[in-house]
Amino acid sequence: MTTQHPEELLLAVAALPGLPGVYRYFDAAGLLLYVGKARDLKKRVSSYFTRSHDGTRIGHMVSKIVRMETTVVRSEAEALLLENNLIKTQQPRFNILFRDDKSYPYLKLSASTWSRQTPVAPAQAAGTALPEHYPRMSYYRGAVEKRHQYFGPYPNAWAVKQTIQLLQKVFRLRTCEDTVFNHRTRPCLLFQIKRCSGPCVGFIAPADYADDVRSASAFLRGETQTVLNELERRMLAHAEQLAFEQAAEVRNQISALSTVLHQQAMENTSDQDVDILAVRVQGGRACVNLAMVRGGRHLGDRAYFPAHVEDGAVLAALDEWEGEVLTPATATEVAAVPATTLEQRVLEAFMAQHYTGVAPPPVLVLGAAVSPRLLELLTEQSGIRLHPVFNPREHRRAWLDMAQQNADIQLTRLLAEEGSQQARTRALAQALDLPEDGLEQLRIECFDISHTSGESTVASCVVFEGHKMQSAQYRRYNIDGITPGDDYAAMRQVLQRRYGKLAQALRDAGDAHKVGAQRLPDIVLIDGGKGQVGVAREVFEGLGLDLGRLVGVEKGEGRKVGLEELVFADGREKVYLGADSAALMLVAQIRDEAHRFAITGMRAQRAKARTGGSQLEDVPGVGPKKRARLLQRFGGVRGVASASVDDLATVEGISVELAEAIYRALH
Repeated sequence: MTTQHPEELLLAVAALPGLPGVYRYFDAAGLLLYVGKARDLKKRVSSYFTRSHDGTRIGHMVSKIVRMETTVVRSEAEALLLENNLIKTQQPRFNILFRDDKSYPYLKLSASTWSRQTPVAPAQAAGTALPEHYPRMSYYRGAVEKRHQYFGPYPNAWAVKQTIQLLQKVFRLRTCEDTVFNHRTRPCLLFQIKRCSGPCVGFIAPADYADDVRSASAFLRGETQTVLNELERRMLAHAEQLAFEQAAEVRNQISALSTVLHQQAMENTSDQDVDILAVRVQGGRACVNLAMVRGGRHLGDRAYFPAHVEDGAVLAALDEWEGEVLTPATATEVAAVPATTLEQRVLEAFMAQHYTGVAPPPVLVLGAAVSPRLLELLTEQSGIRLHPVFNPREHRRAWLDMAQQNADIQLTRLLAEEGSQQARTRALAQALDLPEDGLEQLRIECFDISHTSGESTVASCVVFEGHKMQSAQYRRYNIDGITPGDDYAAMRQVLQRRYGKLAQALRDAGDAHKVGAQRLPDIVLIDGGKGQVGVAREVFEGLGLDLGRLVGVEKGEGRKVGLEELVFADGREKVYLGADSAALMLVAQIRDEAHRFAITGMRAQRAKARTGGSQLEDVPGVGPKKRARLLQRFGGVRGVASASVDDLATVEGISVELAEAIYRALH
């Protein structure tokens, strides 16, 4: 072994127990390199330091290790869960990494407090119906509560909204907020177009509405024949009682549901809940396309693009040989993962990361074979017995072919976009005389100021790195202590706040570019001309930073798009790139993103200031529940502000002292 590691690290490896657990490798700068799990920590971790990995991807990673952390757990299933939670939150450099911060949407049916024993008139008058007696159907993201019904998860928001529209046509459940429900005196447009049964104005009894909710729930679970039988029974019952109008309404529901089922004939199969996973690897990039079937309905798909594909696949392949002695031939095979195995590694990484956060359905239709051990661990971790299908037939084959085709299309689109972005990055580097090697590390930060006539001034900082916008690194700064509308003062403040501490750390470290994981951007884009760049120059001179990094984007003649010029703080002449320049396209993309990010922040601040929401949130003793009760009782912040102390004290949980504090805060 040619790589020299710290003695402390080697001693720690030697002292590891032969128990299941998770290990983490760090480099000299403290950056996380790799997270792995093991049935036997001692055997697994020792294999990295007792074998020669020279000239391989594994060797490149091992040469960087200076520190290790381990966590012992009770079982390999627990190790799988911890490993993938760490991968998703810490984003190590050498793991196959699926970045996805979005939670999955659900369709929510709120709980009902009504029962057959509740003393409610069969047809309530307008204004007397209670929203808690009529469950609401809504789009939902977030933590689930046991008292409500949730259906999903769905692959995207569009799939949820399409399902809600379908249920509105067939079952006419309400979608309005409780506050809207409470203040209706006549039916809304949805009732007029036969998308709601009008519970807010007493046009449907709670018992009949509960039947519709029960049918909608059964439909979402895929029990379509049960729903049709129930609707036919209700129609005949109304007809026997000579309630022909109600019978006609149920008949129309049956007709609408039959139309839906006919349109979705391909989906009406014996399968209820299935995930279809297709994978494609090409050009060092990969795409996993996840299609979801819930309640027998194909809900659509969602594409995922992992990072660190090739490095992570090699290390994942090594994991399979845990505790075994690798021959030179086997080591060479592990170091050069073939494309078919690469697809398997990517799919296994996706399943491990995805299904440790989202419960899997019982049936998985897979585009590549995966490790039986992984399926066993996922079954143990989730409590759901998984049935994998590797070579599907009939409708499952059609589903997989469709998912595979979408994976091919999405990966082709990604490669085309990345090629375009790389060309734009190179063009900008050439225009600014920057070195063209290492463009993956080129970092650009762009600043913009937004306000409304001086009100709620917000500065934005967006980041471009690795040929794409890095939204996780965006920052907003609320600007205060300046003359309203003074953009120069706002720019001065945000640059001081952004780079002041970093500049001091660089001076203390004696490094002109980087401190630990933090580093100065290669380019600082300022959305503005000579004036804004002049302010930025003053800040950088005061901080002792390189003026060559500052570039302003000045509007051209007539402020027309495509006529922008680049302005420099170090005395260079202006540069006009040309309307068709790839470099200008990249600059415009980054600048427009900074403008969008600043405007959305400013509007949120302005809305808070105008509604008084922030004052209510800042009152000591008013938490989310009390705030919700106040807003519900008085119809919003303005209603709370117009209420007297005595009125405020009538709300549950609001004492007279707290009511006085709220009144003072809002006045």
